Amino acid sequence: MSQSQSNRREIKFFDQNRLFNHIKRFSFPRLAGTNGEQKAVNLTIQSFKELGFKENQIIEENFRFSTFYSVILIKIIIVMNIIMISLLFLIKYIYPFLIFITSILLLIIFFSVIKVFKHPELRGFWERHFGKIISATNVYTKVPAINSFKVDPGDIIISAHLDSKSQSFKTIWRVILFRTWLFSEILLILSYIALIIDLHSDFESFIIGILTFEVVIVVSTALVISSNFILLFLNLTNKSSGALDNASGMAIVFELSRYFIENPLNNFTLWFCQFSAEEIGTMGSRNFVDTHESYFKKGQTFQINFDMVSASDNKRNILEFIKSYGIFPRKKISPILHKYIQESSELENINVDKFHVSVGAHTDSIPFHLRKFDSVDFTTRAAAKYTHSTEDTPDKVDPLILSQATRIARRVILLLDNEFNFQKI
Repeated sequence: MSQSQSNRREIKFFDQNRLFNHIKRFSFPRLAGTNGEQKAVNLTIQSFKELGFKENQIIEENFRFSTFYSVILIKIIIVMNIIMISLLFLIKYIYPFLIFITSILLLIIFFSVIKVFKHPELRGFWERHFGKIISATNVYTKVPAINSFKVDPGDIIISAHLDSKSQSFKTIWRVILFRTWLFSEILLILSYIALIIDLHSDFESFIIGILTFEVVIVVSTALVISSNFILLFLNLTNKSSGALDNASGMAIVFELSRYFIENPLNNFTLWFCQFSAEEIGTMGSRNFVDTHESYFKKGQTFQINFDMVSASDNKRNILEFIKSYGIFPRKKISPILHKYIQESSELENINVDKFHVSVGAHTDSIPFHLRKFDSVDFTTRAAAKYTHSTEDTPDKVDPLILSQATRIARRVILLLDNEFNFQKI
């Protein structure tokens, strides 16, 4: 069979209409802990059954978590940040020693609270007493490796999240505000350091430096405080139908499960996961990793996550993946998966763009990165224009891009399986 004939068969198999039917089926408000989320869980189970999975193959994994991490803690940090930056601004003018001591105390409290971010799914003192406890449910199924009796198989987790949310303002503005906060604060700190250094320069450059840094400090302080203040009013609601975020990802996971239940891999067990509570601190994937981490093997476990795929009426309606994150140093995301994505893009003749994320993105790949597992996110940045709002409706989803994502993921998975070279049992 020629490559073009094979591609035509695969395109037909990964049917766009079937993908879009998943979108329509799951496009309703489904915030974690609500009746909408439970409806999504029931529909997810029903969908897996329709795809051919038996009832005993479909697992419901219930978990409980606190909203302290995703709702209250961030507001505490924002308030403390406003106080700290304001104190730094005032330190040059009013009671320097008193402000210095207060700043040190706030930093101690700040770093004590920030430790919660490492494992927010564990319900400690803060989470129990300052957050609402919510029950939610992950749904997943597995397709075992054919050669599991010959080799110690690897694991590939193919995931999306089944919950949705809306906020006071759209995702794109949240990202802009977080980036404004981050980079303005970095500029502010650098300006204070440069100002101190400039005190030892000659008189003429000292005057020029003082004036320059005064302007930068005032502008940076204003940007940090204003962005923090606006973020304080970023509240959670349950009005979005969540078509892009993330019925699009769910549709891709369902379609891939349809293919691989009939075509299991030789050397990898496949997990098809619809996580809950991604929108409230990635709690579903965190609990999943906590529960199954002892089963997964480093170097033999890969996650492919789908979140906000396509944006039908945008010129940047393309398939993308995150290649790196952080400010400095930039941390590359799974060079192994990166290599296979590029190779798959060429084999399938589908353009897949890559991009860097500095701040503002928080997906179900985070818990896997924290445990040093290989993981990658497929997404479409342009979707942020609509997500977390009532505008996130099925007409914003492009089934063609979903079909492309499905084909690329299939190819990546097959390449991984073909190059499997782990220790035999």
